[in-house]
Amino acid sequence: MDLKYFEQWVLKEFSIDLSAYKSNQLHRRILTLMSRVGAQSVEEYISMLKNSSEQRQKFLDYITINVTEFYRNPEIFKELDSFIKGNLNYNKPLKIWSAACSIGAEPYSIAMMLKEMAPSVRHKIIATDIDNTILQRAREGMYVEADVKNVPAYQLGKYFINKDNKFLIKNEIKEMVNFRKHDLILDNYESNFDIIICRNVVIYFNNEIKEKMYKKFSDSLNKGGLFFIGATESIYNYKKYNFEKLSTFIYKKI
Repeated sequence: MDLKYFEQWVLKEFSIDLSAYKSNQLHRRILTLMSRVGAQSVEEYISMLKNSSEQRQKFLDYITINVTEFYRNPEIFKELDSFIKGNLNYNKPLKIWSAACSIGAEPYSIAMMLKEMAPSVRHKIIATDIDNTILQRAREGMYVEADVKNVPAYQLGKYFINKDNKFLIKNEIKEMVNFRKHDLILDNYESNFDIIICRNVVIYFNNEIKEKMYKKFSDSLNKGGLFFIGATESIYNYKKYNFEKLSTFIYKKI
């Protein structure tokens, strides 16, 4: 099965560079998805993707790993809260980037955390993802019970509107987050961030791409800035990127 041809087509059609992903893992995912939709060949699957917006979205969701929830791994978010208070002046506006933000649970979690720390400060949170449909969902800010299961009860009442067992994030939090389309592999990175969050994404890429991404994340952080990664990740050669390890999943730019 010519998956190289498929990778080239996806790059041209979606501007997603699949060659950056770990190949065995990626090919398994593609073959699983093809099997689910009954495609017998790459050509047949491409035809499905060309002719069905539903299949296109299923493919993008599956490839771009949209798994998230508010305060995912709550104990690590508590660490982040502590390190922000101990290392950054949060009483002035901070510039924060939530990379590969999916449906927005992560940047909104950061927004609520900062709102609790300094209610009157207007921090700048940029949240990016490769998938426009997912970004639209994030902007709408409507969530189901499973998404908000880690949100403390008082924050659920304070920052959400409960509508028929769905939870709409209030405008005071929505307005703190600016959602944009961005490709972590192909696009340039902004600079002067105080905090960058990129969790459970880099693990899907090959080592060459990982190293480039860590270098770019480091370059994008201000000195003293924090880099928050996922609970399944570790940066083994973190000193190479001018990071100091504050805890298992939180690094500081030195």
